Amino acid sequence: MQSHTVRDFRLASGAVLPEATTAYRTLGTLNAEGTNAVLVLHGYTTGPQMLDAGASVAEGSWSELVGPGKAVDVDRYFIVAPNMLGSCYGSTGPTGAGFPRITLEDIVGLQKRLLDVLGVKRVHAAIGPSFGGYQAWQWAVQFPDFVERIAPAVSAPFNPGGVGAAATVRAQLAAMPGWHDGRYDRAEMLPGLTAMRVATLSRYGVDAELAPRIPDAAARNAEIQRMAAEWAQGFEPGSLVTLMEAAEVFDIRPQFQRIKARVLIANSRTDAVFPPAVADQIAPRLDAARVRWQAHPLDSEKGHFASGADAHLWADALRNFLESRC
Repeated sequence: MQSHTVRDFRLASGAVLPEATTAYRTLGTLNAEGTNAVLVLHGYTTGPQMLDAGASVAEGSWSELVGPGKAVDVDRYFIVAPNMLGSCYGSTGPTGAGFPRITLEDIVGLQKRLLDVLGVKRVHAAIGPSFGGYQAWQWAVQFPDFVERIAPAVSAPFNPGGVGAAATVRAQLAAMPGWHDGRYDRAEMLPGLTAMRVATLSRYGVDAELAPRIPDAAARNAEIQRMAAEWAQGFEPGSLVTLMEAAEVFDIRPQFQRIKARVLIANSRTDAVFPPAVADQIAPRLDAARVRWQAHPLDSEKGHFASGADAHLWADALRNFLESRC
């Protein structure tokens, strides 16, 4: 993992972070023109480890989509997978109380600063699941002349949870031993965070995702507990609040007319978080804004995990989308 730090990074709110660090991973080689970069953007509670085979990430590992000869071919594209601002896998984020509110605009704005340093002149595509899809949509409206394509998966151009979700997360954390008004003790919080993660994974469809390779229910429950405990050991509770505060105000539907990129939407039939009806809801507004878009529904039983766990359902569509001429 590499990192890049920006000094005195001004947020959309006007607040200034004295240092804003982005941890990131790259694969492949940037071409001489600086135009073959593909941004792979991660979800709410994960990071660039989403590229690893077998990664315990809530949206499913994307290792079957990104790699040599795969849909996102590292022999053809320069892959940049940043850990977003506000997260906790090497990037600047909350480690206690007092971290300022951030927005998707801030997250993407800091990513743009990273790409400038890396020599990227134009983004071939911005892709990602869930919160990664939020970032892809934000790229399309914030830097419309810089990004050619976006492929948000199991996601939406707005937050279906609505205002108040961050308060719910904060209340869940506050009810756990060890929260201490945001000055938390991680060791004390581990049991509560593990239970919270089990509930999240269950809502996302982890049972269906694990069943083909772990048919025994007891063994499957043990694996879910292991996955949850592993996540609880490494994720900052404060990031849950900071990123949800950014998510709950995210809505770029009024800015659809700014989009110049082509759009591929890949939502899962069984996703309880971003159901396929999302595409139907936004279709008239995308058409009215003359956005060039297409949907590739995932006929998957694996819910929110579908974009990674059932990568074969859309790998060819994604490959063709990336290779098509704009």
